[in-house]
Amino acid sequence: MRRRCSRKLNQLGEASLKQAIPLWDNPAVQEQSRRVDELVARVSETKAKDSRVARK
Repeated sequence: MRRRCSRKLNQLGEASLKQAIPLWDNPAVQEQSRRVDELVARVSETKAKDSRVARK
């Protein structure tokens, strides 16, 4: 899932740049970036939780 979201973000970014649209002005890029950020945060939280459980 993470790779697919990151890949999609890269594809959207490349397409945006080819069209000379700044990444910050492209709503599709911004939305996908938020999705990737949310996924990264969830994975980080899960890893931190697993790490705390493993220490006990």
